[in-house]
Amino acid sequence: MHPAHHNLSSGPRLGAASLEIQYDSPVEGITGFVLAGGQSSRMGSDKALLPWGDGSLLARALANAQAVCEHVFICGPRSRYDNFGEVIEDAQPGRGPLSGIQAALRATQSELNLVLSVDLPLMTAKFLTWLWQQADSGEQMITAPEALGVLQPLCAIYNRQVREAVDAALAERDLKVTRLFRRVPTRIVGEQEIFAAGFDAAIFTNVNTPNEYAALLQAASAHHMTEHE
Repeated sequence: MHPAHHNLSSGPRLGAASLEIQYDSPVEGITGFVLAGGQSSRMGSDKALLPWGDGSLLARALANAQAVCEHVFICGPRSRYDNFGEVIEDAQPGRGPLSGIQAALRATQSELNLVLSVDLPLMTAKFLTWLWQQADSGEQMITAPEALGVLQPLCAIYNRQVREAVDAALAERDLKVTRLFRRVPTRIVGEQEIFAAGFDAAIFTNVNTPNEYAALLQAASAHHMTEHE
């Protein structure tokens, strides 16, 4: 393993007092990509279009990304999502999230790029802005959280130079996104660091089944979490 691939979450980082974060204005130089083209096989219907608040899971994810990024695109089939915004289609459809990341990194003009899965309705713009701060303060090519006991590669920030590694992984049919972390310098932002910054790991709860969706709807209603932060 390349030495730059070690977990760098304990290394130096900007403290909260050293950079004032503006949570209500998009950041220049970072582009957002919402991955919405999954198969949703366990849900039985398109997760992106499930109702959430006054809109849908896709609308929620787009609002979060737009609060952080100057430009935001949807990765998925144009025929399905064209009404929601600008769509970037996978060059290799049917090969999972890695193909969506490939499309994003081929299309982007930005050095830093937020990749956000559509099925994280409890995610907040505040966390995404904080994550961007972590990515902007180091030499890593990928900045990815670890929360709820697992890596979170679909709520992460990718340097556009990662596209070469993505191309290589797809060519080798090595489709698991977290294995990209072995190919390029990666910073894993650990769960304790996330807690210390004031965030709850629950924001990474994703929606895969009808039961999970129903439970999240109930929890969101009870805790007024459907409002955009």
